Amino acid sequence: MSETLNKYIFITGGVLSSLGKGITAASIGTLLKAAGLRVGVLKLDPYINVDPGTMSPLEHGEVFVTKDGAETDLDLGHYERFLDTSLTRANNFTTGQIYKSVIEKERKGEYLGKTIQVVPHIVNEIKERIKLAAEGKDILIVELGGTTGDIEGLPYLETFRQMKHELGRRNVMNIHVTLLPYIKAAGELKTKPTQHSVQELRRIGIAPHMLILRAEQPVPMDLKRKIAYSCDVEIESVIEAIDAPTIYKVPINFQAQNVLEPIARQLELGELAPKMDEWNSLVSRIISPSGEVKIAFVGKYLGLKESYKSLTEALIHAGAHLDKKVKIEWVDSEKIEEDGAEKYLGDVDGVLVAGGFGQRGVEGKIEAIRYAREEKIPFLGICLGMQLSMIEFARNVLGYEDANSMEFDPATRHPIVYLIDEFIDASGTRQVRTTTSPLGGTMRLGEYRCDVKKGSNLEKAYDNHTIFERHRHRYEANPLYREALEKAGMEVTGESHGLIEAVEVKDHPWFLGVQFHPEFTSRLQHPNPAILSFVEASSKHSR
Repeated sequence: MSETLNKYIFITGGVLSSLGKGITAASIGTLLKAAGLRVGVLKLDPYINVDPGTMSPLEHGEVFVTKDGAETDLDLGHYERFLDTSLTRANNFTTGQIYKSVIEKERKGEYLGKTIQVVPHIVNEIKERIKLAAEGKDILIVELGGTTGDIEGLPYLETFRQMKHELGRRNVMNIHVTLLPYIKAAGELKTKPTQHSVQELRRIGIAPHMLILRAEQPVPMDLKRKIAYSCDVEIESVIEAIDAPTIYKVPINFQAQNVLEPIARQLELGELAPKMDEWNSLVSRIISPSGEVKIAFVGKYLGLKESYKSLTEALIHAGAHLDKKVKIEWVDSEKIEEDGAEKYLGDVDGVLVAGGFGQRGVEGKIEAIRYAREEKIPFLGICLGMQLSMIEFARNVLGYEDANSMEFDPATRHPIVYLIDEFIDASGTRQVRTTTSPLGGTMRLGEYRCDVKKGSNLEKAYDNHTIFERHRHRYEANPLYREALEKAGMEVTGESHGLIEAVEVKDHPWFLGVQFHPEFTSRLQHPNPAILSFVEASSKHSR
């Protein structure tokens, strides 16, 4: 490998959260990678949780799982999907992890009795981790969560400020994402929030080199000029980020504004010419597909679609490759419990039952699975969705009326799904778990090998007998019921070290339940094979 350039782009946000810093970071990374550079990405989360694993999806959106088993922020999912790469726990850390590490070092006496302070000890710990994530990369894009001025974010901003001096001005670039609100009554875009946000950043000691303006409509040149002058930024470094028909259009929109020119100038990268042909053609199919397929998405966190972000994006990837618009019908499983499945699933091409934790809405999901199985509608069950497909089959085909998961009924006579005492984790370490183990440390997390049965839907999808997919669950399918299920027509078609990874129903056009989360490995340029195969089967289903 040739010598790395070791350049850093720090991305901050102002005015309010959810402006799209993650999409900005991923889009700039996509263009730099397409120009032939080795690009790394790092998300810094200022909250004090050690990881987002025990946070409610309603609080934080989806928990994304890396291949090495780290529970991370959903922005890492964007990075992987855009950059077509696999990240690790080194690409995301929280304030909680930083303080935990510094306190542990202090307890061991590593600071030789010094008074431990935010500067230098916390800041130095942050620096070390940033540099670790940059190893082997030409450019590391670092996104700071939250908003400029947040108390939690100040140690990170101080780190950025110091790194500019340590690394040299030509090795660091600061990009600030800010809001340009449209005030309907006045009929104009307002620049003052952006000006105040940049003033706050400059007060802390950071002068942005580029501004990304989040706006609902195009930004006139005179307004860009006004912002450039008032914020002391070059006018070609004022980039608009208007609402796009798909997030995958954002890199194209940035490229149209020559976003790489000021980046290349600041970081002395020479002329950059990203090759985006394949990306552009996939995006055009997302925006103007030739057909449509209707998928019922049966879940329970429907109030916050972000809790299923990777899965909805994976469906978009599959649709782009099949030249189909995947129309998602959001179906609340509790509504199925009240009204029955046919009302909500009678006119769909495919049924998807997603993962989740807790008992609420489970019976509705089981009813949806029964309907898809009996009506021969293509079905994909993910994680809990697979477990419930086994419970449904045990109840309605084997006649085990009280079949259940020990997660929902510890006293069930037929524990189709149970909590195993021990297993080997993704790193090869033996883990022990019980019903009283802390929630944050008892899940099977990360990438595991799965051996695939010949002739199965799974094998046809992946065109392989050995696959590697990521997990995030506590309970497992009980192998004691395997023989009875297989005799009755539900085959085990995927296994991992003796654990059941996939099931299929024989007399069905396309029925697959998987214990892993295929959505975590789906990319725009390389959709996940299981999800692609499911969408393809659904598109061929005639209602």
